[in-house]
Amino acid sequence: MESFDYIVIGGGSAGSAVAGRLAVDGTRRVCLIEAGGHNNNVWIKTPGFMPFIPEKSNYRYDTVPQKGLNGRTGYQPRGRGLGGSSAINAMVYIRGNRWDYDNWAAEGCTGWSYDDVLPYFKRAEANERGADEYHGASGPLFVSDQTAVNPASHAFVEAAAALQLRTTRDFNGDRQDGFGIYQVTQRNGERWSAARAYVEPIRDQGNVTVRTDTLVEKLVIEDGRVTGVKVRRKGKVETLFARRGVVLSAGTFNTPQILMLSGIGPAAHLKEHGIDVVIDRPAVGSDLQDHIDYVSGWETSSDVPIGSSLKGSLRMVGAMIEHRRKRSGVMTTPYAEAGGFWTVLPDSPAPDVQWHFVPAVLEDHGREKIKAHGFSLHACVLRPESRGTVRLGSPNAAAAPLINPNFLDDERDMACLRAGVRLSHRIAEAPPLQAYGPTDRHPVDLNDDAALDDMIRNRADTVYHPVGTCRMGSDADAVVDPTLKLNGIEGLWVADASVMPKLVSGNTNAPSIMIGERCADFVVAAERG
Repeated sequence: MESFDYIVIGGGSAGSAVAGRLAVDGTRRVCLIEAGGHNNNVWIKTPGFMPFIPEKSNYRYDTVPQKGLNGRTGYQPRGRGLGGSSAINAMVYIRGNRWDYDNWAAEGCTGWSYDDVLPYFKRAEANERGADEYHGASGPLFVSDQTAVNPASHAFVEAAAALQLRTTRDFNGDRQDGFGIYQVTQRNGERWSAARAYVEPIRDQGNVTVRTDTLVEKLVIEDGRVTGVKVRRKGKVETLFARRGVVLSAGTFNTPQILMLSGIGPAAHLKEHGIDVVIDRPAVGSDLQDHIDYVSGWETSSDVPIGSSLKGSLRMVGAMIEHRRKRSGVMTTPYAEAGGFWTVLPDSPAPDVQWHFVPAVLEDHGREKIKAHGFSLHACVLRPESRGTVRLGSPNAAAAPLINPNFLDDERDMACLRAGVRLSHRIAEAPPLQAYGPTDRHPVDLNDDAALDDMIRNRADTVYHPVGTCRMGSDADAVVDPTLKLNGIEGLWVADASVMPKLVSGNTNAPSIMIGERCADFVVAAERG
């Protein structure tokens, strides 16, 4: 029966940051538990291998049938193994908008305004451009400019400029709006996951234990306090003890699942599964929000974009050899090379749509292989009004949870996405992209709302940013308080995207790491009294 000062559950974006910061000074015994493996292989480290990442590194969840998507089942990839989703994502470094965090603070998340969180973003960051008012240069998370951008991605930025849409080099500076080439979480041409940033540097310290391939079955709660974690590894069940506390960082889907398996959640739902209720907490697993996304696609007569023609395939073989030798070239692509943020609805307080431009044809999250050159343009609703749930599908911790994002349940989301898709097509019709000879793979009358809406419901899905299922707040119903401590249980913190009260206007990896950084400080502050 092993005992530690702190146990961190989940080695993803936030969990890696929490564990790394708690352990780095060597004064605390920290155990990091991860259900997956080490993720230390060429498929993870090579950015261009992202479409071929092994199944063992991806939970590959599905949603329940979605009414707003004409009854379709959505796909929900989630990282499994050290690094979590930062080990399988597109590496885009985006923090969100200043308004997001100021709104969090205004709605009861004291201490989470933009000015409060900016120092943590900077502390985490090692931006190759150097330090300034908005960026850090000495943190563990490497942020780099892309070195092998496809010409079509540059043409996308030029096409947006042709429509008088602002061009920017920095989406994380004084203004978010505009179009440009994304910075990425890479170092020397390799993916730089949160585990590489925070866990690898401390793994050999005598105060750190990393338990991979270890499934958490439930928290051990005694007299209102978490005292340990019940885990299963290689068929054996054991209990690990935590003298000072537990940080739950299993992600937006698995964090509420673990809480509910431990008796913390909606009482009636827990009883349905024969789970003894420790605390009736209806907000656990509620308030699920995700970026609903529509991908417009064009095949091109040009073979400059990525494609599976003979020429394209030979080019990729050469790129693989170059990357193995020099860590440079086309295999450094994050695929989502360029993008932008813009306001399409008149009453939005900040940009309400984000675009990701991919110089390749994508169908069904890349799972359908297309033998053509071309480009794809994602448009996603940044601050959706629709709300969904995560619920238990079984009292078995190894079973997948029931995921219901409730996509496009609110008509305001459809209005925003409809406008975003129309702007996608205007950009594609501008001369810089027309030079590639594009043919629309899914033509529709853009002036016909009903036809456009039906196409969106038939093809839209997530862009992989679920949050909110253990929301933070100052109200009695909030799952965690503004110090990320779980309300009603001592010695338990939650640190991952599940605590976000509202979805940020952008990709969620960098904000999740920031949340992990902050949680470590909250834990240390509680320790010191």
